Amino acid sequence: MTELDAEPFDVVAVGAHPDDVEIACGGTLAKLARQGYRVGIVDLTDGEPTPGSPGPDARRREAACAAEKLGVAKRIVMDMPNRRLFDCFEARVELAKVFRRLRPNIVIGFGDKTPMASPDHWQAMQITDAAVFYSRLTKWDNVFDHLPVHTIQRQLYFRLAFEPATLEGFPSHFTVDISETLEAKLDSIRCYESQFPPAKAHVFDRVRGAALIQGAAAGFHAGENFVSTRMLGADDLVKFIGL
Repeated sequence: MTELDAEPFDVVAVGAHPDDVEIACGGTLAKLARQGYRVGIVDLTDGEPTPGSPGPDARRREAACAAEKLGVAKRIVMDMPNRRLFDCFEARVELAKVFRRLRPNIVIGFGDKTPMASPDHWQAMQITDAAVFYSRLTKWDNVFDHLPVHTIQRQLYFRLAFEPATLEGFPSHFTVDISETLEAKLDSIRCYESQFPPAKAHVFDRVRGAALIQGAAAGFHAGENFVSTRMLGADDLVKFIGL
């Protein structure tokens, strides 16, 4: 983790486990990759232990398959502990090192708790928030293996397809049109055969349904919703609203 990646990344999405990012914003990542942007995924844990999985190697193969379906340039699976993921100084530093190495312009991650689902998601949000800040801190070179500082320009929050589409308290919600990449999103989730066997086929209906509802609200066939942590602005109103 002490060397810079060959090229800076346009967007890096962070999840607690493999499959989080695909469910939340896989269609957007696939669209960005098709548009020529350099896209990466970071999973804080390998998702193990988990029911239905034969082990970490299988989960990593599934994650690699999903990344290929989306067309992302790089996927990093970190070694933080699944089910015991907690926001702490060491976790913040390790993710900040990844950001300094990949140098993304935009970071996307969890934006709230996910009641009745894994508490790791909330911890992942806090770790990601802190790492975005730590990435640009100066006078702490030894802590970050002397990787150069990097300022991330924008931070966005995603929501899992099963969660409410909006977040309270944030001024800028928007929807990305994933009409052409919805199937790529679903194909990437299907790579996780250990997590979504035939008995859980209803998950794909839920993901598709959420995308159709979110898209329809914005005038698209399918969409994914995001929140900007800061107010969005424009100098060209017509381009900004997509006319």
